[in-house]
Amino acid sequence: MKYLHTMVRVTDVEASLRFYRDALGLEVLSKRDVPQGRFTLIFLAAPGDTHAQVELTHNWDPEAYTGGRNFGHLAYAVPDVYAACARLAAHGVTILRPPRDGRMAFVRSPDGISIELLQEGPALSPAEPWVSMPNTGTW
Repeated sequence: MKYLHTMVRVTDVEASLRFYRDALGLEVLSKRDVPQGRFTLIFLAAPGDTHAQVELTHNWDPEAYTGGRNFGHLAYAVPDVYAACARLAAHGVTILRPPRDGRMAFVRSPDGISIELLQEGPALSPAEPWVSMPNTGTW
């Protein structure tokens, strides 16, 4: 058995790419429109790590998606959790659980998918503005 990917349904391809590719920093591995099925598939992965992929599925016919706690979250190790959060914030992403501990943060995609960012190796020393930043919403 081999892990392949996690699929996430998205409502807006461009908004999702701005989040996953531009703000989060994943690389697009492939994009394929399937006219007979009326959907688009986009596979992404962290730079240099194509073994853990995220599949964005966009169904062309409008559909409302509701979040459920049964999904949980996607998690990525980052070399600098503060820099990752600063990049996301610069792209207009709300940091829901700031990395006050220098170790862990949470954000959400445009479709409400929870994303956990974990500091590679030991936690960074606590630093502002993160230490004083309150939690926002749920993650």
